[in-house]
Amino acid sequence: MFESKVPSKLKYSLFSITLTLGALVFIIYQYIIICHFPFVAIEIEVSSRNSDSNSRITTTIVSSVPLHSIKEDTVKIPKDGDKSLLAPLNVSEKDRIDWFRNILPKFKIFHSNNLTRQFHGRVRQFFNKECELQFFMTWISPASSFGRREFLAMETLFNLHPNGCLIIISRSLDSLQGSRILKPLTDRSYRVKAVSPDLNFLFKNTPAESWFREIRKGNKDPGEIPLSQNLSNLIRLAILYKYGGIYLDTDFITIKSFQGLKNTIGAQSSDVSNHWTRLNNAVLVFDMNHPLLKKFMEEFALTFDGNKWGHNGPYLVSRVAERVKGRIGYNFTILPPMAFYPVDWTKIGRLFRMPENQAELKWVSAKLLQLNGQTYGVHLWNKQSSGLRIEEGSVMQRLISSHCIICQRTYSS
Repeated sequence: MFESKVPSKLKYSLFSITLTLGALVFIIYQYIIICHFPFVAIEIEVSSRNSDSNSRITTTIVSSVPLHSIKEDTVKIPKDGDKSLLAPLNVSEKDRIDWFRNILPKFKIFHSNNLTRQFHGRVRQFFNKECELQFFMTWISPASSFGRREFLAMETLFNLHPNGCLIIISRSLDSLQGSRILKPLTDRSYRVKAVSPDLNFLFKNTPAESWFREIRKGNKDPGEIPLSQNLSNLIRLAILYKYGGIYLDTDFITIKSFQGLKNTIGAQSSDVSNHWTRLNNAVLVFDMNHPLLKKFMEEFALTFDGNKWGHNGPYLVSRVAERVKGRIGYNFTILPPMAFYPVDWTKIGRLFRMPENQAELKWVSAKLLQLNGQTYGVHLWNKQSSGLRIEEGSVMQRLISSHCIICQRTYSS
């Protein structure tokens, strides 16, 4: 018998080749994963203040940070957007207008391109007879800042309206990065699409047309409040006026079907006699060409003030609704605060906290019973609540567990 011997150098070469091939296969596999899965499952600790237990409660959530292919050419934008677009504070109106004219080219939302020119056709094509309800949201911030809270708003919407259709008015999400963010929903056959707006078309033949023309030329003072915020206030009015449907803010958690609502706006607050004292524009349900929407846009154009928070949004709809109530032709319904704004922004934090004793546990159970019976959804007042942790056993944790699609088992122990 002859014994075959492989030289040691050859053994080393074969080992190196095998190792290299294995590394290449791993790299290719990771590349495929990155290209096709825009979210990363990560584990975070859900805050628990139970002094009797030292165990850590963890939960798997879907991270909102999109992964990029190494070949994708991305533009780095600060999370909160381009800081240079924020108006200078404590300057004269003339100085602010001069500043605004100088930085106008940076306002991409004013620019026209191939996507914006197709806006109307894309909207009409998307909303077909298969859509049970038409929903709209707006997103003027960078796609990179579209996070878990915003994704949750879409999930809860589709949980109750699986045959509904959602258009997000957004240039940043109408992109490859945006498609990856929406992919977990579109892969499950939910109808959601980001569409770049054509503002010229949206505001044409509306009371806002002349205002938009002047602001685009730099002839008006945008004010100290970010112009994107006020544009969002106006876009939601114009989009409903031209197409009809339901507008929702991206920090609104839906817990009851909107089916059956018609020409409706919600009160944010009411007095002891249950008469509304302020309305809000975070949720709007209106038919196309509704005269109240036209009045809202008239008020926006005539009284625009970019220095007063809420003046062109919640306070605007409140002023107009009070002015036209009882007039013939303005048929609309004002729902009480419990419908859309069951918790005031000053008290929203309590929904995020875990119960620490029997009394608080009873309060959580009673609050959930109340919300599930009387409320279409919860406005989370993102400015106040975005930094809050969702604690185990809290109202928010239990609402999420009941109304999510992808994360129906998230935020649980």
